Amino acid sequence: MQVCVLGAGVIGLTSAYYLAKKGFQVTVIDRQPGVALETSFANAGQISPGYSAPWAAPGIPFKAVKWLMQKHSPLRLSPEPEMKKLLWMAKMLGQCNGDDYNLNKSRMMALAEYSRDQFIALRKEIGISYQDGQSGTLQLFRKDEQVEASEKDIKVLKALGVPHQVLSPEQIAQVEPGLAPVIDKFKGGLRLTGDETGDCYLFCQSLKEKCENLGVTFQFNSDIKSLSVQANKIKGVETQFGVQAFDKVLVCLGSYSKELLKACDIDIPVYPVKGYSLTIPISNEKYAPLSTVMDETYKVAVTRLGDRIRAAGTAELSGYNLDLPKSRTDTISHVVGDLFAQGCDLSLADYWTGLRPMTPDGTPVVGASGIDGLYLNTGHGTLGWTMSCGSGAVIADIIAGSKTEIDSEALSAKRYKA
Repeated sequence: MQVCVLGAGVIGLTSAYYLAKKGFQVTVIDRQPGVALETSFANAGQISPGYSAPWAAPGIPFKAVKWLMQKHSPLRLSPEPEMKKLLWMAKMLGQCNGDDYNLNKSRMMALAEYSRDQFIALRKEIGISYQDGQSGTLQLFRKDEQVEASEKDIKVLKALGVPHQVLSPEQIAQVEPGLAPVIDKFKGGLRLTGDETGDCYLFCQSLKEKCENLGVTFQFNSDIKSLSVQANKIKGVETQFGVQAFDKVLVCLGSYSKELLKACDIDIPVYPVKGYSLTIPISNEKYAPLSTVMDETYKVAVTRLGDRIRAAGTAELSGYNLDLPKSRTDTISHVVGDLFAQGCDLSLADYWTGLRPMTPDGTPVVGASGIDGLYLNTGHGTLGWTMSCGSGAVIADIIAGSKTEIDSEALSAKRYKA
């Protein structure tokens, strides 16, 4: 059976791999000249099940107003009154209550934990290497109120059986010695010991080779124009080279999934939330991170990737704008300089930006579309790398008609229908 996967980012590649493992003949189509050249190219490097939580949470509307007034704000809003943005924000604000937060977090955690298990199995099965590390994620609190607020998350972690450690400033310095010179800036920390790190781009390069060994075909430099649908059944995909016939089609186009699906009368609430990152060589390992640290104040993650530091953050709602102004990268530069100034030279940093496909409830859209033979795997937001293997395994089971290893019903687009 011929299956077409649209998109060669980490979501498309993991989907293609698990589909090929099940015996499908898989073709991956992407407009770029290679894999992982958009959102998957330079993300934060975190595989963080323990940090999987929806942005829509109680108190977020009030916090958002405060963030917008900060110089180094984790949130940016473009001034243009874009209707898509306003509608998405309204839906997200509607999720900012305790009941929805707990439900959404449980869904996200289940998928993220399953995905982490798939990463472990994948390394054992095919020996894939991607500068991966298994030393956890450390959340840093600069304020007493952040420590107090973390108690709610700690209760959830305990209830779900997620391994974690509550750390004092002294213990933070033991876990991350590079923070010792600035340890007086922190009131405490929360370490998620089961989280991992790795270079998503390297992972995708390696997985592409594994996919090709399984017979997966890649068509690059192909602009996806439309889906061919007849009598509510998928027939194929149209690119600039014409229409190609497929038995099934899986849409893994991240932020660009929404517009393609809209032409088929499928409306999913996915919005492109812009993020920024920098990558910088380590000049002094003594003062560099060992794994990932998340600065709770600025919502910036700083990760060790081999002999480099990757820092990523900022949530900007500005449509499909891919400009890279210095004013937007100042926050991540500030955090790296504030935490690890002695470990790197910021003048050597390479900056990048990408669009993260966010849903209002934080949970991705994984499953059938309502059109026979058309499936979705998109809307992972900042957790695409974290949830990639799990999402790929789940959608492969769904397309194969197999029982999924986790409850997948809540991941489908049906949850948005009144």
